[in-house]
Amino acid sequence: QVQLVESGGGLVQPGGSLRLSCAVSGSIFAISGMGWYRQAPGKERELVATITRGGGTEYGDSVKGRFTISRNNAKNMVYLQMNSLKPEDTAVYYCNVRRLGTDFWGQGTQVTVSS
Repeated sequence: QVQLVESGGGLVQPGGSLRLSCAVSGSIFAISGMGWYRQAPGKERELVATITRGGGTEYGDSVKGRFTISRNNAKNMVYLQMNSLKPEDTAVYYCNVRRLGTDFWGQGTQVTVSS
């Protein structure tokens, strides 16, 4: 099993920044992809960003140029730096890792962008 704990969410004004962190523990060997997804009320969960063990990244179209994903393999952490936040970025953000073909999810952290 793999356990994921997110932190760093909160309330921020439009144009502001937040940094999300995800601590990964448990059976961490053979973890390949790590990433962030989000789900807004009434909408489906969508990709925000993913990063491979080698550092290759992929971003959802709506966050390209504003968000940056990174990972620290030694500390078993994955991060999401979010800049130039917009009200439409408001959602619950979920950390995800893939291990041997199985997806594991954190409990989610709320990000609210509002003035």
